[in-house]
Parts: sequence; C-alpha cells; structure tokens
Amino acid sequence: MNQAQENKELKGILRFPRLDTVLMVEEFIKKKDGEYKKRALWENLPKKVMYQTFCVIIDYLLYSRKISIDRDGKIGWIYYPEKKSEIEKYKHLFWRKNGTAI
Repeated sequence: MNQAQENKELKGILRFPRLDTVLMVEEFIKKKDGEYKKRALWENLPKKVMYQTFCVIIDYLLYSRKISIDRDGKIGWIYYPEKKSEIEKYKHLFWRKNGTAI
C-alpha cells in the first residue's frame, strides 16, 4: 500500500483509540475468548467505548494477528508468543501465501 492510500484510509478515522482502551479490549477478549460476536463484545465491555473506536481496535488486532473471527462470527484470542516454539512443531498448521499447506 502506498503513502497516498494509507493517508486516505487514516482520514476516514475520526477517533483513534488510546492505549488504555486498546489494552482493556485486549484483556476482555482474552478473558471471554470465543464467547462473543463483534457487536455483543462491544456491548459487554467493562467501559463504554464508541463503536467506531471499537472497530478501529478490532481492525488493528486482526491486522496484528492477535485475534481471529470464526465462521460463526465469534472473536477469539490467538496470540500466544510463549507457545510459539511449541506450535512451530506442527507444520500442518501453517500455510503458504498461495494457500497451499507446507
């Protein structure tokens, strides 16, 4: 993505989340792993957050590969750096960029 496209996307965001808000959402997702869909997760957060700000946080967490959304639309935490070496043993869990298994 070039600089012009990035700037165009960023101009559409009215509110950027504060770090404490991002951390609060991360902790809530870790605790309620796989229980809620996106809207239900937003409605059950410990502190109120504007929906647009919440969507920016969810997009960031998806982009950074900390969360995933299953086929039912439920959000789960998938970022476990301490288990990385253990997971790397299972080669069948990884995919190449072209979509084929390793």
